[in-house]
Parts: sequence; C-alpha cells; structure tokens
Amino acid sequence: MAEGEELRTDVLIVGAGPSGLMLAVCLAKLGVDAVIVDGKDGPTRESRALAVQARSMELYDQLGLVDRVLAERSPATMLVPGTREHTFGRLELRGLAEGTTPYREVTVFEQSRNERLLVDALGELGREVLWRHRLERLEIVRRSPAGAADAAASVIATLAGPDGEVTVRARYCVGADGAHSPVREALGIPFEGVTNEHTFYVADASGVEGLVDGAVNVRITEEHFLLAFPMGPGRMRLLGVVRDRDRDEHGELPESIVRALVRREFGVEYRDSAWFTTYRLHHRLAARFREGPCFLVGDAAHIHSPVGAQGMNTGLQEAHNLACALADVLVGGMPDARLDRYEAERRPVGKILVATTDRAFAAVTSDSRAARFIRGRVVPRLGPLAFRLLPRLVGGRRVFGYLSQTRIRYRVQDVTGTPRDVVVGVRLPWTGGNYDVLRSMQWQVHGYGVPERAVRRIGAELGVEAHVFPRDPHRRLRVDRVYLVRRDGFVVAEVVSPGTGALLDAARRRLAGE
Repeated sequence: MAEGEELRTDVLIVGAGPSGLMLAVCLAKLGVDAVIVDGKDGPTRESRALAVQARSMELYDQLGLVDRVLAERSPATMLVPGTREHTFGRLELRGLAEGTTPYREVTVFEQSRNERLLVDALGELGREVLWRHRLERLEIVRRSPAGAADAAASVIATLAGPDGEVTVRARYCVGADGAHSPVREALGIPFEGVTNEHTFYVADASGVEGLVDGAVNVRITEEHFLLAFPMGPGRMRLLGVVRDRDRDEHGELPESIVRALVRREFGVEYRDSAWFTTYRLHHRLAARFREGPCFLVGDAAHIHSPVGAQGMNTGLQEAHNLACALADVLVGGMPDARLDRYEAERRPVGKILVATTDRAFAAVTSDSRAARFIRGRVVPRLGPLAFRLLPRLVGGRRVFGYLSQTRIRYRVQDVTGTPRDVVVGVRLPWTGGNYDVLRSMQWQVHGYGVPERAVRRIGAELGVEAHVFPRDPHRRLRVDRVYLVRRDGFVVAEVVSPGTGALLDAARRRLAGE
C-alpha cells in the first residue's frame, strides 16, 4: 500500500495468528467489512500449539472447513498415562464422547496448518491479510466525554508498512497480536500473572520408540513429566520440563541433554527432530477483554501452559464468539451493548483456564517434598487403579467435555423469573443431524419433537430461521420447548410450545441485544 494511504473499515484486526484469522474468516462469511494486518511476512512455519479440540472442530464444520482438517490431521484416539516406561492402560476417547459431538478424539493439526487453512479460506472469500504491516500507534476517538455510555466510538491506527505509513480508521479494533500485544499495551490493560521458574522444551521427533502411536501419551517421574502427541507414523511432538540443574556447565540446554533425559526417565528414544526449542512458561490474564471499541482475543488476552492443549482452541472460540457479536451489531442492528457479552462470557472461561492449567502444571513440576513423594512413590503404586476408577467416579463424558471444551456454559440472565432448561447458556447439544443448519451462522429456533406448526410460528414471530428435528435421543432437549440459538451455536432462550407469554417476550429481548 502506498505511503499516506488511508483505509476505512468496520473492524481492524491486528494479528494474523489462528485467533485473528478465525475472526477475519467469520466476519467475511457474516458480511462484516474488516481489515486484518500483521507485521510478519506470512503464516507461522513453526508451531507451539498442536491440538484442535472437538468444539473447535465444530466451528470448522460451521465454516465448511472441517473436511480439509480431517484430510490432513493426525487423530489421537486414546489417552495413555504412565510412569517412567510403564503405562497404566489405554483410555479410548471415542467411547467417552458418544453422543456428545461428531468429533470424538483429539485432532492433531499444528498451528501452522490452522493458519494456512484460514488464510486460504479468507482468500476464497475475497479478502487477504496485509502482511508486513505493523501497528505503530493506536488512538481511540471519542464522540462524547470520557465516561459516557457511547464515549468510545472508533479507532485510528497507524501502521508501518513496506512502502511507508498507512492509516486505518475503524469502528472497532481487535488485538489478536499475541502475548506481547501492542494493542493491549496501547490500551494500558494490565496483564498480570506469573512466570514459571522451569524451562519447557518442545521437540518434533521422528523415529520415536517407547510410546504408544496414535495416542496422547502422558508419563511422569519424581522430577520430570513427558507429554507426547502423535503427528503421523513414527512421529511425535514431545513436550516436557527441565530443571536448572539439568542444564550444561554453560547454563544451556542443547537437544542432546533432552534426548538423554527422555531416554533415562521414560525409556523413550527418537532418531532425529524437525524442530527443537525451549522457552519459559507464563500464566497471565488480561484484566479486561474490552476497552471501548477495542477487544482482546487469544494470547493477547491470556497465556498459560500447554497442559491440556487448550490455548489455541480458546483463542479460536473467542474469535468466533466476538465475530458473531460484531455481526449482530454491524449487520443485525443490535445496540453496542451486545458486545459487552463478549467479555462477560469469555473472560470467565479464560480465568478458569489459566487457573486450572497453572495448578496442573504446578502439580507436575513442584519441588516440594510432598509433591515429589506423590509423583515418585504414590503415582506408580496407585496410578493404575486410579486410572481405571477415575472415569467411573468423575464421569468419563464429563472429563471429555472439559478437555474438548464442549461443556462451556455462559451465564445468561433470567429476565422472566421462570425456571429455565439446563441447555440455556450452553452450546446446542448435538443430536446426530442438527449441526448442518448452523452453517448459515444466523439466529434460529429449533424444536425437537415439537409440532412443526408451533416451531415455524415461533420462528415467524421472532423473525428468524425455524428448524424442526426429531426428538433428542439423549433427552437433553425437551419436546415442550422451542430453543433460540445464536449465530455461534449457543442456546440463549427457550419458549414453551406453543409459544406465548413471558418466555416469548424474553426471546424477543435476546434478539434485540439485551
């Protein structure tokens, strides 16, 4: 772009990682004008993030991209925990997810592939990333005195491009620009948390021996743990932690030390690696996800350990949630207050994620005498029994729901005083054939075993799509209710069939952005 050029758009997205690209693709499909910029030359080539959980696969399905992911992925169908070179058994993930989702395993699809997929999808929608355009300055333009409800009206961003400065005027700005987010820093939003004292390593290894192929392997010893994801026959992503005492005499951590460590501690060997790196882990959460016309998604909003393979997925879902909210305002005509739901819904998810991954990471890395005793003595003896009993005691489907992010619940305010169905505030339960209609990314009503005439009348009353399905085989969706489903697939209201009274009025208020 020529120096001094000015762009005008509804949404400026800063950062073209997975979160920013997901936001750009969703906005393009929803008909929202947006510009996405990034200071890099192109998509990432090396990937810390690796796994795509079931809920993110459902989003790819909604965007019509899931078949491309399935064609290139490496599925992890089992969880295999153990200690040292011994395993406790094998847990089939598909059995835990029966009736929950069409995607009943962990999909290994690296961050770089996610980015390339989304860049291609964006191009097919007639849009592209402005690469080599770095954010230099961000200014919020207020049309009312600070503190007024509509005070923050728009933004002006100055970009440093290959041909000089470019100015972008946008109604909204989204920082999808990573842990060191210039957008977050420009807004002065605190990013509080801690840095772990240990060093994390990642190795994309080939010719791996000593692990179960096609499974997520978890191994633990008194001092170390190993997490391994399948990346194809004989290939594994190895992740673990080293102590400062494991480093060489110069304080460095060459790959040779890690090779020796995984051989000694876990009986794992590999021929070579395509990528090896080390880094410090941080657990941090932004104090706010919204500041006037600006929003944060992905690593700009939260960072944490890769335990559970949740980070990239959380960012993808934040982007999807925000895109749908922006479309409600910019296309659907809802008030700006509709966008407050983004922080209200997604920051609690991020807060829980940071806290739980922090606790999990502390449990496997703590140097306390008690923690070392548990890892070194208790786990080897009781681990096999606990592994067999845990799915029964806790509920295997519940565990899968947390890991797959299909159990996320948003707090939906009750405006009627009437007891609500348990599905209000959660993603629409999958019944086997009801997700295809979500690809329209429009508000809609669903009836399950409800007379078609009643469903279509309620849809007409609300001015949304109406869809009729057979009874829910798992009885989560009631035959005397019609459910209002948002663009993002979450149920936000219910109407008792045949559809009159306070519940119908409440559904109307949801559609008005309340």
